[in-house]
This record gives sequence, structure tokens and C-alpha cells, in this order.
Amino acid sequence: MSKKRRQYSAQFKSRIALEALQWAKTVPELASQHNVHPTLIHQWKRQLLEGASSVFDTGQPFDRGKEEETKQAEINELYRQIGKLKVERDFLAECSAKLGLSSEKPW
Repeated sequence: MSKKRRQYSAQFKSRIALEALQWAKTVPELASQHNVHPTLIHQWKRQLLEGASSVFDTGQPFDRGKEEETKQAEINELYRQIGKLKVERDFLAECSAKLGLSSEKPW
């Protein structure tokens, strides 16, 4: 039986990453204090530093999740359009076959 992975809130991650950046305690000390792996703290610290400049560039907080949602919505729309085009193609092929225009499907 496998253990379920813990998920940490964005507030928790940012608070721990900020503590690590302040150098009041070492990363291993923070890890043992908050019961997380030191590698996670290093990752959160790196993500915080990467996203910090975007706050000043756009005036809005860095949100990778929103970017992913936008990409996923675009992908879903494209799949919807593909499905619609396939239905249209099949309908037109069927109509042309009934009219005797062409019985071969080029695809």
C-alpha cells in the first residue's frame, strides 16, 4: 500500500521559502522544524525567485496555474473543433457518395 503524497498550500510554501531566503535558519533546520524534505524547500525557494520578477513586470502576482489553465482551455477548444470538422467531413463524404460524385475517401 502506498502512502498518499502530501500537498502543501501556496501560503505555506511561500512562507517557508521566504524563511529560507532570510537565512535566519539553515534549510535542514527549516526542514526538520516543518517536517518537509530539504529538497522541497530548495525547489520552493527557486520557484519564488523565478516568479518574483514577474510581479514587477506585469503588476500581477506570478501564477503558473493560470497559465496552465489557459493552455488546457485552448487545447480543449482545438479538440472540439477537430471533432466538429470530422463530423462535417464524414457528412459531406456520405452526401457526395449518395450523389455518386465520389466513393473513395482520400483520408
